[in-house]
Amino acid sequence: MKEIIDQLTIELQEKNPNLTEEKARTWVELLASDFESSYAKAGYDYQGTAVVEKVMRQWIDSYGDKIHEFAGTNPKYAHLLND
Repeated sequence: MKEIIDQLTIELQEKNPNLTEEKARTWVELLASDFESSYAKAGYDYQGTAVVEKVMRQWIDSYGDKIHEFAGTNPKYAHLLND
């Protein structure tokens, strides 16, 4: 999973130059963790890292360029991502 996180971090930084590598990695790790937790809580069987990777890539493609704007509006993430 580390290699996938590394690659997704690079992709997020390419999509959003406003993010440092550290913040991009934090976003990727938080969102992947949230996705896995939500998926499990919904009662789905774990499908492996391929599903997490696919969803994360979709989110990066769709929202990556404006993800930094989200931190200020969501207290769950703001304290982790603010300078």
